[in-house]
Amino acid sequence: QVQLVESGGGLVQPGGSLRLSCAASGSIFSINAMGWYRQAPGKERELVAATTSSGRTNFADSVKGRFTISGDFAKNAVYLQMNSLKPEDTAVYYCNADLRPAWGLSYYAYWGQGTQVTVSS
Repeated sequence: QVQLVESGGGLVQPGGSLRLSCAASGSIFSINAMGWYRQAPGKERELVAATTSSGRTNFADSVKGRFTISGDFAKNAVYLQMNSLKPEDTAVYYCNADLRPAWGLSYYAYWGQGTQVTVSS
């Protein structure tokens, strides 16, 4: 069984910073990419940032210049550093991994349970 566990969410004032962490555990053969999505109330889930095992990164336009993503694929972990946070960044943030479990031959998308980020004064 594979699990993704996020941590680091919370309440922060506008302009503040938070760092989210996600670790994948279980019977994992390899991970191709890891990333973060978010979903605000009444909105669809959207990609925030992603990184691949080869070091490529991708960011939503709304977070470019403010958020950075780093992956430690040796530890099956990914981190999201969020700076200059805005109220519109408020959402549940979900960790995602494109990984191949030990029992399989294909890559599948796995999700964490989500962590709440609230930006408010």
